[in-house]
Amino acid sequence: MSSAPALPHRAEVEHLVRRALYQQLGRNPPRQALAPNPLVVNVSARHCHLTPAAVETLFGQGRTLTPMKWLYQKGQYAAQETVTLIGPRSRVISNLRILGPCRDLNQVELALTDAIALGFEVPVRLSGNIAGTPGCMLMGPNGFLEVKEGVIRAAPHVHMSPEDAAFHGVKAGDFLRLRIGGACATTFDRLLVRVHPDFRLEVHIDTDEGNACVLQADTPVELLK
Repeated sequence: MSSAPALPHRAEVEHLVRRALYQQLGRNPPRQALAPNPLVVNVSARHCHLTPAAVETLFGQGRTLTPMKWLYQKGQYAAQETVTLIGPRSRVISNLRILGPCRDLNQVELALTDAIALGFEVPVRLSGNIAGTPGCMLMGPNGFLEVKEGVIRAAPHVHMSPEDAAFHGVKAGDFLRLRIGGACATTFDRLLVRVHPDFRLEVHIDTDEGNACVLQADTPVELLK
């Protein structure tokens, strides 16, 4: 991929402009404008995470993931490589995107409608908490991989830096509410907080949740305690 620096996200530009306008007008900004970082809400489509060994099993010895598109979180990317997911009813999802870099466990994240179509009964889990979850078969150009467990529906969650967490008065493992405006306004009441120094302030919801509230780039969003 090109090494050219990524352009600022739309939310980052709007956040800076909004702050400058309030300062220029001499008005007290709303609390959201005082936040250290802008809030980004993204829909996370179905995908999987794989170990290096799983990548070699599916794509061949010595193969590694090839970045195709960099994601909002630092160092994370959608890979060029995809796999076919085979569900309990022998129904499949082709071109299931792999997200990189590789992890120390194999995990498949589906929306509820995906799971129903494939015949899975999947629990809502925090990423990485896969004990007791269903398994599946993955097929790549070089072979098959039986995943013993790891098929989940990801809990709605927010990535935060320690600075963001301090501003919102929360810690890792707490819950916030996410208010989404627009024509199909809704509020998510159990938004799990994840904190790490490398995290950028970003909420992940799945495709079912994003479609239900008709989330668009200009939809107003707000975190509530």
